[in-house]
Amino acid sequence: MKRLIAALLLTATPAMAFDISAMSDAEKAAFGDAVREYLMANPEVLVESINVLEERRAATEAENDVALVASNHDAIFQDGYSWVGGNPDGDVTVVEFIDYRCGYCRKFNDQVHDIVEEDGNIRLILKEFPILGPDSETSARFAVAVKQIGGDEAYRKAHDELIALRGAPSPEVLQEIATDIGLNGDEVLNTMNTESVSAVLRENRQLAERMAIMGTPTFVIGDTLLRGMPAAGLEPAVAAAREGKG
Repeated sequence: MKRLIAALLLTATPAMAFDISAMSDAEKAAFGDAVREYLMANPEVLVESINVLEERRAATEAENDVALVASNHDAIFQDGYSWVGGNPDGDVTVVEFIDYRCGYCRKFNDQVHDIVEEDGNIRLILKEFPILGPDSETSARFAVAVKQIGGDEAYRKAHDELIALRGAPSPEVLQEIATDIGLNGDEVLNTMNTESVSAVLRENRQLAERMAIMGTPTFVIGDTLLRGMPAAGLEPAVAAAREGKG
């Protein structure tokens, strides 16, 4: 009887639910003992329940993320100021929120760009999202200033330098990078703290807040929001985005 009561509790649907408050104290005690006995004898039930709960939570989060991408579509894919690389006319756009001081951004940088190059039909957008302190902010401001002054190719070169930089982005280091990519270092450094640069970072932060993005790297591919690099890489998400277009 105890096993039957516990099994009914664990498998009951809302329509089958009963009011435990209607039980007497003795019945409640017996019921609790039965549930405990059942779970001790069948601990896998708890694991199954946790797995189901996690699946439901993940499905809900995925649905919410799809809605976030849809409601912020233009700001994500067509902001007019972010760097666009890869194939500008590609059939799938990959957006990455990056922090130049982020170890994972650095770790996966080559992987991201290899995917874009090997695929040949991916449009890549990078959004500076400095969240790891003053050096992150300085690096992001330098990258944005370089793009505003020197354009996309200068930005790409600066990006490669910043993502590989292990020391602090001091004015001397940034001056050297600017000179190496053919820009006036003083002009770039003077532009870093202007409102035009601040506006870009402010827009990126506000977009990240609306989308509950709290870490880097974060990717948007099609209508999918990926909070970190998936173990399987970006290829499955790219393929899914292409299928969705059909």
